[in-house]
Amino acid sequence: MSTETAKKPSVLFVCVHNAGRSQMAAAFLTTLAKGEIEVRSAGSQPGDKVNPAAVEAMAEVGIDMSAEIPKILTTEAVKESDVVITMGCGDECPYFPGKRYEDWVLEDPAGQGVDAVRPIRDEIKTRIEGLIESLIPAAK
Repeated sequence: MSTETAKKPSVLFVCVHNAGRSQMAAAFLTTLAKGEIEVRSAGSQPGDKVNPAAVEAMAEVGIDMSAEIPKILTTEAVKESDVVITMGCGDECPYFPGKRYEDWVLEDPAGQGVDAVRPIRDEIKTRIEGLIESLIPAAK
């Protein structure tokens, strides 16, 4: 691991199924941070596939999530992340002192159509833009 990689801030998005909110957040951060932030996402009880309405909503803004798959939350993923953002997974996320934790209260897009997912997507994008500014002060 190079020292350049080590200096990069890392963010972990966690929700229950890792199929909607956390996947959209990770996709936005990956796209908007342009490689300046290491991005992970996981679920406490991962689903079997990413929510098709979330995939469609993200495609509308030019981000392809079709190849993503839900991943299980591991203690290692939390340990390796500087910022852990939870989205409705309650107390299932391990806690480590010294980490920055945020809980983003967002509606769960599970079982909803793309019309219901769009406002969730837009709220996530707004929060991601603020997160980038807090992690990379020069980002505009």
